[in-house]
Formats: sequence, C-alpha cells, structure tokens
Amino acid sequence: MATRKRSGSGSKRHLKEKVVQIYESFFRGEDLTSDNPTFWDEFFLLKPKIPQLEAEIQKLTPDQLLNMKDNINLLVIQCIEMLGQEHHIRLVYALQTFSALLTTMYQRFAQDPNVNIKTVLLGIENPGCKMQKLLEHCNSVLSGDVPESLKSMVLKLLLIIATGVDNIDDNPLVEFLMLHSLFEPLIHLLCTTTERQQHGYDVVLLLMFLVNYKKHESANPYVVKLSILDDELALNGYGQVITAALNDYVMTTFGGMQTNTGGWLSSLTSMVGGIFLTNDETQPVLRGQRYSGGEEGMLLALYEAAHLNRNFMTTLAHSSATASAPPSPPATLPPHQTPPNLAQIQALIDNEQPTNLLVTFFQYCSIVMADTRTEASINKCSLCFITLTCIVEEQFANSIMHDQNLTFKVQLYRLPMRHRKIVPEEPPSQPLASTLIDLLVEFMMCHLLKKFPGELYEVCVGVLQRVLSYQKRCRVRLTRDWRPLWAALIALLKFLVTNETTLLRRHNIFLMAQQVVNIFNLFITFGDTFLPTPASYDQLYYELIRMNQVFDNLFYMALRYSTGDGEFKAEALRLANCLVNVRAITQHFAPKIDAWLASQSLSTPSEDQILEVVRKNYDSLILKLQEGLESYERYSEKSYRSLLSKLVKGATAFARQRSDAAALGHHSAALVSHYTTLAVPTLCKYYLIAIYID
Repeated sequence: MATRKRSGSGSKRHLKEKVVQIYESFFRGEDLTSDNPTFWDEFFLLKPKIPQLEAEIQKLTPDQLLNMKDNINLLVIQCIEMLGQEHHIRLVYALQTFSALLTTMYQRFAQDPNVNIKTVLLGIENPGCKMQKLLEHCNSVLSGDVPESLKSMVLKLLLIIATGVDNIDDNPLVEFLMLHSLFEPLIHLLCTTTERQQHGYDVVLLLMFLVNYKKHESANPYVVKLSILDDELALNGYGQVITAALNDYVMTTFGGMQTNTGGWLSSLTSMVGGIFLTNDETQPVLRGQRYSGGEEGMLLALYEAAHLNRNFMTTLAHSSATASAPPSPPATLPPHQTPPNLAQIQALIDNEQPTNLLVTFFQYCSIVMADTRTEASINKCSLCFITLTCIVEEQFANSIMHDQNLTFKVQLYRLPMRHRKIVPEEPPSQPLASTLIDLLVEFMMCHLLKKFPGELYEVCVGVLQRVLSYQKRCRVRLTRDWRPLWAALIALLKFLVTNETTLLRRHNIFLMAQQVVNIFNLFITFGDTFLPTPASYDQLYYELIRMNQVFDNLFYMALRYSTGDGEFKAEALRLANCLVNVRAITQHFAPKIDAWLASQSLSTPSEDQILEVVRKNYDSLILKLQEGLESYERYSEKSYRSLLSKLVKGATAFARQRSDAAALGHHSAALVSHYTTLAVPTLCKYYLIAIYID
C-alpha cells in the first residue's frame, strides 16, 4: 500500500475509539489486512465516525490524495461488497461509510477541479464494473422487502452522487446511472401510499436530476422512459408528491399571514402603509419565502413531466379531498420545515372542496409571481410561466380546465397596493381556465414597474393567447366577466407607450404590443364564437371606444418608428398594421356617439347609453378579416436552456444540504436498532435450546 509521513506521529496518543485509529492508520497507507484476513468483516461491524473519516480525507494534500487512491479504491470495493451481504449491520455501516466518502470527495473536487474523483474512488481498471455492481445492489434494496430506512439510505446515496457537482453534466459518476438505469425501481416506489410518503420527495427529486443529465447532448434513458411512462398509479404518485411539496409552500405563506383573532384574509387588509407597488424596493417580502428552495426541485419535476409526458396531463385532474388528506409526511418536506396544521388547511380551503395538482400549482404561482425583485425570484417565476405554457398547449389539459362541471374555489394570493384594498371574500367556484385568467390578470396589473420584467410579460401574454386559441378552435364559451382582462391588457399597452424611451433600451416593446393587439383582434374577429353572451361582445367594443386614446397613442408611436430608419422599423410597421380593426371600431363609433349625444343634448353618456348606440350601428361597421390570430409557435426548450440550467444548479445545491451526514446517521441508527431488536429473540431462542440440551 502507498504510505505517507505525518508530522507528530511520534507524539503520545490520546485514547481513541478503535474505528478512529483504523481511519488514521488506513490513511497513513498502512496495510491493515495482511495480518488479519477478516479485517473488513470486523471493520464494518464498527459504528462509523463520519466527522473523523471526513477529517482524515480533508487532511490529505492533492498529491497525498492521489497516492492514497489504491487504499481508497480498496475501501470503495469493500463497501460495495458489503452491500450484497446478508449481514444487515455491515450493510448499513457500509452505506454510511461510502456515502461519507463520496460526500468528502465531492467537496475536494469543488475545492480543486483537478482532482480526478473517478480515478481516486474507482481506480483505472474496470470502474464501470464496480459501479454496475453498486447499482445492482441499490436496485435490489429499492425493489426488495427491506426496512424503509434502508431504502432511504440508498436514495440518499444516489442523491449524493447526483448532486455532488453543481453542474450535473460535469459529474463523472452520473454517467454510470445512465448506463445502468434505476428508473423502474424508483417509479415503483411512487405506486404505493406508504412508500410514496416515505420516499416520494427523494424519488421525484432524483428523477428530476437524472432527467437533466446531458439531456440535449446524448440519449438520456430517463428522458425517454419518463416521456413514455403510462402507468396511472406511478403518474398519480408523481403528481401527489409534487402537490404535497407545493402545498406545503402555499400553507406556509398563507398560514404566516394568520392572526390570533382572525383568519389570513382579514390580516391581508392590515398590510397597508409602506406597501406600494411603484418601484422595486417597495414590494412586500412574503413571509412564506423563508422556506424558499425546498419546492424548487419539485417545480422542476413538474415542468419535466408536463413538458415530456402527455399522459401526465391526466394527473392534473386527479382530485382528492383536502380535508381528508393528511399533511405531507416529514419525509417529503425540506429540512427544518414542519408540516402545516389542519387549522391552516381549513383556513384556506373549504372542507367540502376537492383539490388537485392544478389548483395547488395555481395557488403556488400566485405567490411566486408576486415577487420579481431578484434574479432568483424572476427565474422561478419564469419556470412557472413556461410550465403553464406546456400545460395550456395540451388539448386534454385545456379540456379539463374548461370543463364547466369541474369547478373549484381557488384562493389566489393578491398583492396589497395603493389603488386597491384587499377585501376578504370567498373565491367563486369556477372552471380552472377562469382561475388561470385571473392569475394572469393579477400578474399583468402588479408588475408595471420601473424595472419592467418584459420577458415575463411576453410569456404571460403567450399563455393567455394559447388559452384563447383553444376557446376559439373548440368554440368553448367560458362564463366569466372578461372586462378585468381587457383592462389589464389596455393598462399594459398604456404603460408601454408612456415609458417607450426607457423600455426600448432593454426590450422590443413593439413585439409585445403586437401580441396584445392580436389578442384584441382575436376577440374582435372571433369573439362571437367563444364569448359567453352577446352582451360580452358589446362590452368589448365599449372598452375599446372608452380607451381609444391608448390605441391612438400606440398607433402614432408605431407610425413614428415605422417611418424612420431605426432598428425597430419592421416591427413598428407590423404593429401599425395590426391596429387597423381597433382603429376602425373607434373611428366608426365615435361620430355615431357624438351625433347621438348632440341629438339628446347630453355631454356625459352612461355605459348603457353607449352600449345601445354600439348595438344599433354594428351593421355599418366594416372590419378586415384577419386569419392566423390563434396560431402560435409551440414551446421549445432550446430558448430556455440557460434558465433551466441555473434552476437545476440551485436545486442541486439545496438537495446537497438535505443529504447530509446527520440524515444518514438518523436512518443508520434506526436500522441498527431495528436489526438489533430482531436479533435479540433469535439469540434468546438459541440460548434456551442450548440450556434444554444440557
């Protein structure tokens, strides 16, 4: 074995536990097996001392670490061998030792990227065979009839491997998980309630990481298998784990707003004073965000399922009664977060109301979308929007959300602002498509800031366009008040025109304005096929006429840029052309209304009077038929690779904290206690037999 000298080796030793002495001798390069053939059997019966093991490895210089590779290879081989033994104590301690070894080596790799952890851990000869044997043992444990704590330790080990490096593509050990897939045993753990409650969070998180390993560079078996998964039990289990994690975040946020004397709704009305949404510094801090991070991995897992697997859309509608379902078990929660109590659940949702993944996701989005102050919050908000984009592009998901017989009371988070007061009221029971539109309206109205999140608005308007396109194609009449949506879209156009000089430095506002105007064109041209009543169509014309100044200013801005030689000339010209029908409406009805007012000797007409004039003058209105308004470019992940990479790195760092030595030690102690309890009756039986024979 390789040797190295250590200063102070001749000094008087203090009394140390035997396993610590073995660590020290082992990492000095001493051969401990030559005089003791049963050394490894005895070694793995000793309880590991993880801090001391990690300290011994951290003491090694890079050269010493490289010289120690033969010893470390041997330790890894023995750990893997013990995983296949029937002696449970050795199996548990081997798992704990190997996990600590992996964790420390990944730490060394983070400190010095030149460290070749693949060579140090597995050696040069047949590293694939060693990892294959390890993963076969993991498969046996995950699929076998063993204590749940043992499965938890194996999952923690796999998470240590998957999250060892911030950029999973640079992780040399994850490649072996691609060659020897564990997809089937992992998915099987989601099919039963007990195992899902114990391991669901870790399983879904692990699958999310593995799906993201070089997904655009080579064939990833986890991407392929997740995309074709059609096991209803597994998909529902996958969705329930995500629902539990997102629901914990929602409960934490809303529950934190509760007071002793009233519910969370009444407390919202007291959040006044300095909370005004006029600049970036005045946005309120959501108290629930102190636990932010644990749900991001689940949000990524939801995105991957919605993006890859069309069968997953059936899970979105899988309903369960919230009141009859217990809070998420501690095993599915991030560390230091306790499950919400039932009082918080009852404060949010009526006991009689069912819920599903979409309901919880909409509530979660309403909280996340309230904060766009930092890059991290914008990234999370972007992920919510692109996940919504994937969902609304699916026909089945749209049919669920527009089903008039499938209604929910969904309480969305709303920001207190200067121009409105949050009034405590019960949310209406409505189809989820209507709730989604409410969510989009809330976002559009609350972020017209100096630091304008233009990219988020583009995706937000894109989600809205897809929902309306479905309604137009399928002639679905969604019963709701459409005026708040029209008001939000007009407010957005007014903001773009008012702040054109500032915004054009960072955003192409002409493209966004064209998106919005085309949505109005969709209402104008085809609104009679999907608006609920003729009165709704009349109200659309009323809003266009009432806010004609906004559209005129938008047209003049587009005209100004389209006649110049600037970089936005082409986009400005297209925007001006898009406004042809809106301007036709305002120019047609304005003189009709003025003539009617003159005939009635009125100066300030009421809404009903304007609507009456509109109804009488439809016949003489000439509009241009515009085709392709409902068409859109389907979502492509290519545009968001950088964003997704950042989010996966963040989730990796958070997950690495959860797979710490304390968690492994807890499972290890539980297993040792379990196996010791099983062993005592057996020993007593043999002892009694021996006495009887004597």
